[in-house]
Amino acid sequence: MLDWPPETVMEKNAVQPWYQAGSNQVLDFHGDPLKAELVVFSDGNHHMALRDALKAFYQRHPRLSDIFYATTPPYPIVKLLQEGAIRIGNLTLSVQPHVFIGPPHVLDRLQILGHIKSHVGLAKNQGSVLLIPRDNPKNIRALQDLMRRDVRLFISNPETERTSYNGYRTTLESMVGSQGLNLDAFCAAVFDRTAVYGQCIHHREAPEAIANGQADVAIVYYHLAMRYKRLFPDQFDMIPLGGSEQNPIPPLENLTNRIHMGLVGNGGTWGEPFMTFMQGDSVGHIYEHHGLIPIVNEF
Repeated sequence: MLDWPPETVMEKNAVQPWYQAGSNQVLDFHGDPLKAELVVFSDGNHHMALRDALKAFYQRHPRLSDIFYATTPPYPIVKLLQEGAIRIGNLTLSVQPHVFIGPPHVLDRLQILGHIKSHVGLAKNQGSVLLIPRDNPKNIRALQDLMRRDVRLFISNPETERTSYNGYRTTLESMVGSQGLNLDAFCAAVFDRTAVYGQCIHHREAPEAIANGQADVAIVYYHLAMRYKRLFPDQFDMIPLGGSEQNPIPPLENLTNRIHMGLVGNGGTWGEPFMTFMQGDSVGHIYEHHGLIPIVNEF
């Protein structure tokens, strides 16, 4: 198992941790929901940037008792918003957000349902790359290598993470076509024969699958691969799908996605100040550091 670092906004050393790395840990719910005066629900692929932004917000407003934030795929946090509770193992969590962050189409739906009045742009990613083990034992160099019978590609689940799965698959199919490879043969060799599908949280499952030897390569967003390399430099490397590792320039075939945010209800005391803060230059620099591109005022 990968040794993920703590990702809470407030690092309170006096709080006793309780988890077992192989069977009993909760990585994508952060903070104390009972004390929190600001609650943020967000899709998880930019969790590293969001955490740093929340820490910066807290440093400006230290009288905040706590910040609670979730970084799962959109589906569970949408259900939590709608139904008011979610069960995590034997724990039932009942909490409502002040701010919701996610793909624009998800926030469009929340707007139709009356949970938010509007939403604005926060950031966009820089396309996808191939994540591989640092020593690259299968000598994977290009997309055609994914067609080999001895190469297993990890990709997010088509049912529980439709947004990322559809984006990843469309990117692969479009780039295969642009490179003159046979698309039908590629799909049959990869998706029908050797692909390893995640269960529900690919931003944790993809590196775990490679580290544990369950997959040989994964398709992930560029900024996720950057995060894994920074955390575990001896375990991972990436193969760009356009541009370079230092300067990704995704071609049109390598789809990019946007992240939006909206105030839930009246946002409580801290929701609106947090939204304003998230559109500032300091947060823009944080997202750039983590491999994303800030955007503002985009509906």
